[in-house]
Amino acid sequence: MNPMFRFDRWSLTALLFCCFFGHATGSEFICRYCADGRSHAMMPLGLELDGRYQYAPDRQVDVLHLKLDVTPDFGARTVAGTVSITAQPIAKPVEILRLDAIDIKVRRVRCEQAAVDDFISTRDGLQIAFRDPVEVGTEFTLQIDYSAQPKAGLYFRTPEMGYPEPDTHLWTQGETHEARHWFPCFDYPNERSSTEVICHVPESMVVLSNGKRMGQTIDPQGLKAVRWLQEKPHANYLICLVAGNLEKLEKRHREIELGFFTQPTLAEHAANSFRDTPDIMEFFEQEIGIPFPWDKYYQVTIRDFTAGGMENTSLTTLTHNTIFSTATENIRTTRNLDAHEMAHQWFGDYVTCKDWSHLWLNEGFATYYTHLYEGHKFGRDAMLYGLYKDATGRVLPQDKDTKPIVFHGYKNAMQQFDYRSYPKGSWVLHMLRSQLGADLYRKCVQEYLRRHALSSVVSDDLRQVIEELSGRPMDRFFDQWLYHPRHPDLKITYKWMPKEKLAKVNIKQTQKLSDDVLLYHFPTKLRFMVDGEVVDREIEISRVEEDFYVPLVSKPSVVRFDPDYTVLANVAFDKGNDLLEAQINNVDDMMGRLLACVALADRKTDASVKLLAERLNSDPFFGVRIEAAKSLAKHDSDKALEALRSSWQGQTDARVRQAVVQRMFGPFTAETLELALEVLDKEANPAIQSAAIGTLARFHGKKSQEKLTSLLLSESFGNEVADAAIAAIGKMNAPELAPALLSALQTRHAEFDARDFGRGLVALAKTAKSLDDRHPDNRDAVFQFLSSQLEHPKLTVHTDALSALGQLGDRRAVSVIEAYTDSGDTRIADAARRALGDLNAARTLVPAEIIDLRKTLAELKRETEKLKSELKEFKAQDDADDE
Repeated sequence: MNPMFRFDRWSLTALLFCCFFGHATGSEFICRYCADGRSHAMMPLGLELDGRYQYAPDRQVDVLHLKLDVTPDFGARTVAGTVSITAQPIAKPVEILRLDAIDIKVRRVRCEQAAVDDFISTRDGLQIAFRDPVEVGTEFTLQIDYSAQPKAGLYFRTPEMGYPEPDTHLWTQGETHEARHWFPCFDYPNERSSTEVICHVPESMVVLSNGKRMGQTIDPQGLKAVRWLQEKPHANYLICLVAGNLEKLEKRHREIELGFFTQPTLAEHAANSFRDTPDIMEFFEQEIGIPFPWDKYYQVTIRDFTAGGMENTSLTTLTHNTIFSTATENIRTTRNLDAHEMAHQWFGDYVTCKDWSHLWLNEGFATYYTHLYEGHKFGRDAMLYGLYKDATGRVLPQDKDTKPIVFHGYKNAMQQFDYRSYPKGSWVLHMLRSQLGADLYRKCVQEYLRRHALSSVVSDDLRQVIEELSGRPMDRFFDQWLYHPRHPDLKITYKWMPKEKLAKVNIKQTQKLSDDVLLYHFPTKLRFMVDGEVVDREIEISRVEEDFYVPLVSKPSVVRFDPDYTVLANVAFDKGNDLLEAQINNVDDMMGRLLACVALADRKTDASVKLLAERLNSDPFFGVRIEAAKSLAKHDSDKALEALRSSWQGQTDARVRQAVVQRMFGPFTAETLELALEVLDKEANPAIQSAAIGTLARFHGKKSQEKLTSLLLSESFGNEVADAAIAAIGKMNAPELAPALLSALQTRHAEFDARDFGRGLVALAKTAKSLDDRHPDNRDAVFQFLSSQLEHPKLTVHTDALSALGQLGDRRAVSVIEAYTDSGDTRIADAARRALGDLNAARTLVPAEIIDLRKTLAELKRETEKLKSELKEFKAQDDADDE
């Protein structure tokens, strides 16, 4: 389309009708403008269709300022108001301006500087035609009056939805493309502007938003109108509004106000979550080298938040589960979440990835700086342990994934929010810092932020800064770690050559090479302990297989690869028992001791158990003790089990005590059951009690069932103990517990979080599934209760109720579930279809079970005949001996 072609209002209407007609006839377009791969009725005009790769959209205009003046209706769960967008064309005159808007009703569009000829509001967007093209450089302000009942973007938490009335509030979520659900906007991170939010609420409510609070007035309707102004430009997805009944805690760092807001029913424990914030900000300012860039820093908890936290500019929203009781000792902490979201205020807010393929520049930095803070607070070992857990638990297991960190082939932007952007991106930064050195790395990051402050960035912006300041070409590093997938697999062997007095270390890269998976090139180090002295040898890995020879005065007692833990790799280094024993006893090498514990898990000897037990009970670092407990559990021997059981009450660190309790119960014996009951009797920490409760699910006797029934009525913060009991009952397959579980869910439903209550519904269905015809009243009560939750105002409960009905196996649910398969909410429709699939699969279980039973009986018959034969042979031999 020629952008200079002028439309009158009827030509525009006719053109847009073509798009509508495509939708009406079932045609769909992939909207690259949204960059989230959703099917849309209309593709924004002027954009080329690209179904394989996603990139940032063209910017028609430079948005200078966005002003929102809104009034929420808490009863109707709607919002109405005016959005004012001040902008100017960038490269070409603008005839038709495209805005993102999902299910928004636009009543009027006004503009003083450029006459509006017409506008078309669809379910997917808003297009505004100007009477005359707006010339390049001309500043104009659009005012759009609208209303919406958002399905995303803006969320209510009200008594009608099952939330406590004192906690009534609303909140917004922008990332990735949710803002368009509650106001028309340019909804992509390559656009930035200053913003202003005015919200009208009852006078008793608190209103929070980005930037500085500019005051309040009383409007003609008697509502309080609170105004917030964010003067520095930021991305649209970082705009935030929270309003409702909130209580505040306040601290300061220098002149910066630090506020923590939470719902009144949670306020008692709020200080626990807020205690590290000033120290985190002080450390980040020192480490990053740039002062906190915004006017204030607020955090606010949200009931049933859609994520853990969201780093809106100067106003972070957090899950209400960030609030915790001190009863869990050091098992529960919000320190990492606090640090992660605050790091985003620099990495993600101050500089923002231009498109979601470079998301690691937001999330990888936030993840790594969380580790750096942990190291600052508790020492380098704590930082390395966090990196180790990320590597072994989240990154290295993904060795089949062929997607690189920087990836344009996603279908939905949320697909980028995985291990690649978070822990792997963090590891990329750790490797950079390890190779450059902490001081040069810090200097590079500081310059990267200064140079690109308040703008959008891509990965190459960081590479260029590092090259300029370090003098090192970084192409290979960025290519192999960011633009290609995976990580190296290393097989290492060691041999001592006594005559030559050489240590020979052979290193192979065993990953399967391809166009996607490269041969890696990276520096690292070998370390030897010789007569109590440390000998380091810097090496460069660059080939499929390499031998390294290191002259030493005598045979080393310890041989370590990458002793500083600087390489993201899956390392297989098979060492002799003498080397492992020396390594596990090296008090100066936490990572060495930890890795030795892991290696000893496969050495099923009494000597290994002894070494692991010593680490479990005496190691100075809690992470090593946890890994020792894990390895002892893998031994699956009486001595290993005894080492765990004799340790649990003596562990003063609750994290270690939890790890021990999770692994010490062992075989299915009466002793195990008594031990679990003993833990529940002696242990006060609810997080550790939960580990013991899970063990009760293995025992179907009276003791375990009575204990679980009583725990359903237990009181603990967040109902942690009752939740664990529900989960255990769900695994027991004990239909006799269905009435007790049903009663607990009915009488305590208001006390459970939406997710926990939803899981309870599924557990109830699994428990009641086996109720036979002797308990028709119980079966019917469960069916009726699950059906009653299908109109629950909390989406999580609604979808879990559908899932529960599918798993209950009651054919009466077919027509009930089918009614939701055509829901306008795809989450509900998908849940209904899955539930129908479960229900239909359950219908075929009887024949399959009969077949399996027949197979089992046949096998038993063969085993019986074999035993008879062996017995006959044994008797014959015995008779022969008697003769």
